[in-house]
Amino acid sequence: MRKYLSVALAALTALGQQAPQPTAARPTFSSTTSLVVVDVTVRDKSGKPIEGLAQKDFAVTEDGKPQAIRVFEFQRLSLDPAPPEKPPSLEDADADPEPPVKMITAEEPGKVQYHDKRLMVMFFDLGSMGIPEQLRAQEAATTFIDSQMTASDMVAIMMYTSGLQVLTDFTGNRDMLRDIVKDLPIGEMAELAGTADTATDDEEDTGAAFVADETEFNIFNTDRKLQAIEDAVKKLSALPEKKALIYFSSGLAKTGVENNAQLQATIISATKSNVAIYPIDARGLMADPPGGGASKGASRGTGIYSGSQHNSQRTAINNSQETLVSLAADTGGKAFLDANDLSSGIVQAQQEYRSYYVLGYYSTNSAADGRYRRITVKLTNGLSAKTEHRDGYYADKIWGRFNAQEKEQKLMEALSANTPVTELPLAVEVDYFRVTPTTYYVPVSVKVPGSVIALAQKSGGAGETQFDFLGQIQDERRNVVGNVRDYIKVKIDPAGAAKLARRSFHYDAGFTLAPGRYRMKFLVRENQSGKMGTFEARFVVPDLAAESAMLKTSSVIWSSQREPLKAAVGAAEKASRKTVNSNPLISDDQKVVPSVTKVFRRSQNLYIAFDVYDAAPDPGDGKTRKVEVSMSLFNQKGVKTFDAGPVTATELAATRPNTVPVQLQVPLKEVAPGRYICQINVVDEIGRKFAFPRAAMVVQ
Repeated sequence: MRKYLSVALAALTALGQQAPQPTAARPTFSSTTSLVVVDVTVRDKSGKPIEGLAQKDFAVTEDGKPQAIRVFEFQRLSLDPAPPEKPPSLEDADADPEPPVKMITAEEPGKVQYHDKRLMVMFFDLGSMGIPEQLRAQEAATTFIDSQMTASDMVAIMMYTSGLQVLTDFTGNRDMLRDIVKDLPIGEMAELAGTADTATDDEEDTGAAFVADETEFNIFNTDRKLQAIEDAVKKLSALPEKKALIYFSSGLAKTGVENNAQLQATIISATKSNVAIYPIDARGLMADPPGGGASKGASRGTGIYSGSQHNSQRTAINNSQETLVSLAADTGGKAFLDANDLSSGIVQAQQEYRSYYVLGYYSTNSAADGRYRRITVKLTNGLSAKTEHRDGYYADKIWGRFNAQEKEQKLMEALSANTPVTELPLAVEVDYFRVTPTTYYVPVSVKVPGSVIALAQKSGGAGETQFDFLGQIQDERRNVVGNVRDYIKVKIDPAGAAKLARRSFHYDAGFTLAPGRYRMKFLVRENQSGKMGTFEARFVVPDLAAESAMLKTSSVIWSSQREPLKAAVGAAEKASRKTVNSNPLISDDQKVVPSVTKVFRRSQNLYIAFDVYDAAPDPGDGKTRKVEVSMSLFNQKGVKTFDAGPVTATELAATRPNTVPVQLQVPLKEVAPGRYICQINVVDEIGRKFAFPRAAMVVQ
């Protein structure tokens, strides 16, 4: 049940970015909504493609209603080797090289412009690969271009660093492709992955696509990589042909900030755009010895002898490959894992694409209601064959045409639907604090980047918008154990509106739960544009009642911001003084705002807050405890680079039994920019118990 809900829509301090300005040079992409294109593969009983069918041999229905086929073409794809490249002539040597076209173009919506061509996209996720993996991916791509491309192949190249970049449109020019792959910025993002595209006026226009104009939203966030893939397949949706996206990465590791909804949305966009994803794990065959190879520090404790260290390594690798397998299986592709010949993975995708038919129709249902339309394609000639095509699509919706009842209905449908919505990027953090021996306070923090928020412009440059927040928590039996519904109206002054693209909105809710496993779904809608975003995650509230050899602690809250309670712009209910005092995140009418993404600037203070439970009492004073706390930062090589503390916490919380609250404030001005593992060293000096909670963080 919900115990307390507070709302803080706070404009967070900018991370050294400038507000993005519209640039005329950036390409734009558009597609029609009325023309529906379906790629159909027809196979006989042996699995071979059937050729030679005509338009009259097909019948298409949408939601059971017949549709007139307006676009029809057969794509005959071969595996014949590409013709040998002509040796360069003297004229070619003197001529300027042909510049690559850095956008995905379509002549007309629904028009097939690549006849009898196999469309393949090489997508290099440099933000997830170290230098060795980047080099392996580069070598595999070069090998494919040099010796494995066929006469039917057309290849486009994309890259993700701080944003998605289209390096070239589809081309069969092997010289151009080879030069682009050779010029990949090897080493970029290998140390500090995922920094945001600031889009300042004095920077080069790289054609970077929108992911989120917030540094903190890109680091440690699997969602941003998935969102980049979704953006890539949306660019490809203007082309009616089948497409294969070859995704080079070192896995998509789970970070604790990832959103299950974003994975589903990426898969839905890929299937809607007729794109099959073929992930290639550039790490190749991995056989690390227990404790790690020479590139890692030695493990501590007995884990290397008991096998737990090796199991942990294997689990981490499997988790990083799990998302790759899901992307492949649910879009019709295949994942290429644990093999060193990466070019074989590209050939695998190449050979999967055989001849198919392109059908297009203008839907007789013109309602812009956002509903799912089911597509059925059948043969009318009595031929015994199997047809393969996408099952359907979601119609577009026009927000301005919805009345209040329809808007409310859409909100409820989005919350209950299995299909996620990711128009609005979200980052969510779930924590836990013990408040009684059997109940826990579970704060949920939601962050929305201001760069995607639309404002209704008022006089003087001010603006306003409204947010709907809905949340639901279910237990393992799918029983609803927590709900939240809130509506917040936000007014922003001219100065704040001008800086909105560099700031974030923060919302927080609180639930009281028993120990157990839970599933959470959160939905946010910004009512000026109608954009919605869903966040889905599973979490565990541990049972800390049992005796343990380790010191028991709550979640650790990492923050760069403390704000007065009166700064909140709204609340779902008026909180009593007792409720405020029992909130572990509130002290002296100041609230710690969790940093969901754990990205900090050197000019900020790092605030750390957590609870220590059941520490041994002082023999001379039963109301006093002695808990010593310090903080250490370790760089990527495992070397300790910074220490803070120790400090000693002795007082018990007034509203939480047998609890020692701990709050630290650490200036970051002496910390060099980089990625770190932050370790909190907690020692119960009387009870002789220890705890060492850790978290990854970035200092800029």
